[in-house]
Amino acid sequence: MLKMGMSAPAIQQAMSNGMRSVYWLALTSPLIWGGMVCFGASAGLWLLVLGKLEVSMAYPLISLGVVLTTLAGIFILGESVSIYKVLGVSLVIAGVLVLSVKS
Repeated sequence: MLKMGMSAPAIQQAMSNGMRSVYWLALTSPLIWGGMVCFGASAGLWLLVLGKLEVSMAYPLISLGVVLTTLAGIFILGESVSIYKVLGVSLVIAGVLVLSVKS
């Protein structure tokens, strides 16, 4: 596994050295910077979507993040698949499809 400097021992070491060390560890972490870049990209994408769609149509699309997160947990992290997960994801997708039907 790739070491990125944010392991539990590294965090504990930084915490024992004071808050300045914790801040320095966070500011020099590629994981933190990657997260900030992803957050900025998602905010920019959201603004583009709002420029193209009505809010009543765009907002339900956010719930698809639950679907993607569940699928990532299953396929990337090896989480178990239960009937409840399948049912929940199916309900979210069905809800988005119902809301996307034009009146």
